[in-house]
Amino acid sequence: MIPFVLIWIGSCLLADCRKSTPAPIQPIDSTDTVTPTPVRKSWLALGDSYTIGQSVSVLERFPAQTIDSLFQRGLFINDLTYIAATGWTCNALESTIQSRSAELRPPYSIVSLLIGVNDQYPLRDTFGYREKFTRLLAKSIELAGNRTDRVFVLSIPDYSVTPFAQGSDTTLIRQQLDRYNIINKEESYRYGVSYTDITPSTRQARYDRTLLAYDSLHPSGKEYA
Repeated sequence: MIPFVLIWIGSCLLADCRKSTPAPIQPIDSTDTVTPTPVRKSWLALGDSYTIGQSVSVLERFPAQTIDSLFQRGLFINDLTYIAATGWTCNALESTIQSRSAELRPPYSIVSLLIGVNDQYPLRDTFGYREKFTRLLAKSIELAGNRTDRVFVLSIPDYSVTPFAQGSDTTLIRQQLDRYNIINKEESYRYGVSYTDITPSTRQARYDRTLLAYDSLHPSGKEYA
């Protein structure tokens, strides 16, 4: 089964191509050499360790794997930019976007947003998360040229099932993450952007440790695939 995110990105890129009006065909002199102009398709990946792929290779990160899967289907994204780092909260991501604004090149064809686990860790409630997440979502839409159909949000993975969390209150972790994900889902729907719930998949790591990276906390390349 093709992952929903892959289907969504593919349909987004195809729809964007269909909206283009073909130029009139001009006669070409047989002595001319025609060099096609490549169409720039860009992806801005915003987030934390789950986006930058802590403890996996660059090619195993989920944006990189998605681009490779799209390439196999004839859809090309030739510009991938990350603004993501392990340990980032919503505030850290927002401040970094602001500080790097001069180097950004919007509008991006695709903007993804996955953020919140470090606002919850260690065992924080959702106070303030909705406001912070909403600001980041609005910024994501702006960076996509104010096109809500070019933005997608992913839910926060559940690390309560990992060996890293053992010894902590795993029931509370799960409950808090569920509340965080209710918020980011509600705001995504309110803004009209695509939302992909990856949390159930990450919970399978309770039974299949190959879905975890060597640090016993973050997803493996297999799980990102």
